[in-house]
Amino acid sequence: MAKKLYVGGLSYNTTEEELKNTFAQMGTVESAVIITDRMSGRSKGFGFVEMSTEEEAQAAIEKLNGTELDGRTLTVNEARPLEERPRRSGFGGDRDGGRGGFGGGRRGDFGRSRDY
Repeated sequence: MAKKLYVGGLSYNTTEEELKNTFAQMGTVESAVIITDRMSGRSKGFGFVEMSTEEEAQAAIEKLNGTELDGRTLTVNEARPLEERPRRSGFGGDRDGGRGGFGGGRRGDFGRSRDY
């Protein structure tokens, strides 16, 4: 059964191919993915490697955790399952009391009628 590993501390220049080749020394790599920022497309400095067996994954953790790749020290450990996070609401969210994200509240006397 395949085992997914978290790999942190990656250089922004490390490619998925380099990551795969590094872990291939420990066994069969099912997949190697570097997580990138949606807006810029730049690496976020971490990724995931899926090894084909538990034994290969354990060997990769033991041999690669704390080693250097592209001038950066790697953190390699078992990946944790993605935690359920609350869905983010639309523009502005509810952080400001549902006022649409623009600060809300009255400013001056706008919206009030005056008797002058």
